[in-house]
Amino acid sequence: MKMLFSVLFLISAVSFNVQAQTSITGAGATFPFPLYSKWFSEYNKQNPKVEINYQSIGSGGGIKQFTAKTVDFGASDAPMTDDEIKAAGGTVLHIPTVLGAVVLTYNLPEVKTPLKLTSDIIADIYLGKLTKWNDARITALNKGVTLPAQDIVAVYRSDSSGTTSVFTDYLAKTSEAFKSGVGAGKAVKWPAGVGGKGNEGVTGFIKNTPGSFGYVELAYAESEKLPLAEIQNKAKKFVKPSIESVTNAAAGAMKAMPDDFRISLTNAEGAGSYPISAFTYILVQGTMDKAKGGEMVKFLNWAMTSGQGMASKLSYSPLPKPLVAKVQKKISGIQLK
Repeated sequence: MKMLFSVLFLISAVSFNVQAQTSITGAGATFPFPLYSKWFSEYNKQNPKVEINYQSIGSGGGIKQFTAKTVDFGASDAPMTDDEIKAAGGTVLHIPTVLGAVVLTYNLPEVKTPLKLTSDIIADIYLGKLTKWNDARITALNKGVTLPAQDIVAVYRSDSSGTTSVFTDYLAKTSEAFKSGVGAGKAVKWPAGVGGKGNEGVTGFIKNTPGSFGYVELAYAESEKLPLAEIQNKAKKFVKPSIESVTNAAAGAMKAMPDDFRISLTNAEGAGSYPISAFTYILVQGTMDKAKGGEMVKFLNWAMTSGQGMASKLSYSPLPKPLVAKVQKKISGIQLK
């Protein structure tokens, strides 16, 4: 009898522990995945009863799963459109988490100096109009740099992607030919190039393919030690992607920040602004389940405080402090039922 009581007590204890665990699931952008992986791991160490599982499947996939309610939260670098918000039902909140840069990188081992590029050159590469590395337009911008007579292999995202949305938003703003020929969005019809899935896929393709050229999030290029092009910004300055230049791009946006935080930072004003910068967002419903929602609110507040301190080490820019206060106010308004 004593043994039976002990076994029942053990089963009860195990059952209690299982019930005490809160598992939260999310899916979406690959853009912030290196940082989110760190965040979710560190948060679990500090809060062992809360486990956050995240699928890095691209912003389009994340919005789709969030809308279908198969995950507790979505993640996207591109703000949801009004139609997407309507399809998701309820009150969708965009919680900006950090800032990042979409960079242009390439595989030209013999070129040791960072290339300088303009939006028109980048656009024409993806339009299939500029096909050789030693094209006169590229060499004119990069005097003293010997470029090979090699085909440019343009690489783009094959999946529905917030990184693509940010990149095409920039090109559509700065190139009429790209705007009319391709347009902007999470998934577009590319006239030239080859596709790679996720930031991981594009980065891997470029790393292993001489002559290749593509757009990825800064953290992915830096982790693989890929070169970064300097891009001409709105002030006609060539700017290297960095935490500082992304922060500069965000600074001017604070005055025009809408209440729902849906804003484009591409082609920002300022001599030191990197022109392909963006917020990345966690998407949640304004009304959430009390158990999971309560834990999600705690995590989001942690991300606005302790989490921000981890951003720069992984090549992301922390949110400006005035914005953090506004985001925390938005988080405090989440209803728990």
